Amino acid sequence: MKFAKTFSAILAIFLLYATVTEGMSLARSISELRCRCINVVTPEKPIKNMKSLELIPSGPHCKNTEVIITLKSGNSVCVDPSTPWVEKLIKNILEKQNNEETV
Repeated sequence: MKFAKTFSAILAIFLLYATVTEGMSLARSISELRCRCINVVTPEKPIKNMKSLELIPSGPHCKNTEVIITLKSGNSVCVDPSTPWVEKLIKNILEKQNNEETV
C-alpha cells in the first residue's frame, strides 16, 4: 500500500516536471519565431558606445534582416540595415570572418 502511494507521488511529480519544462521550451520556441526588432532606428552617425553587433538574416521567423547593436550600457538598439554606415560595418565584419576562415 505504501509502495503504491509513493510510486503515485513520484509519478505525479515527474509528470508535473515534464509538463512545466515542455511548456517552457514551447514558450521559448514561439518567441523565437518572430521578429526581434519592433522599433528600428536610423542613426545618421555610427554609434560610439557599441559593445557588439548581432546580424539576424531574414527567414521564416521574420521577413526583415535585423541588426541589433548592444551598447556598453547593456541596452540594445535595432538599427536599419540599409543605413550606409551599418552596411559598411557589416561588410567589414563579414570580410574579417572570411579572412579568418581562409587562414
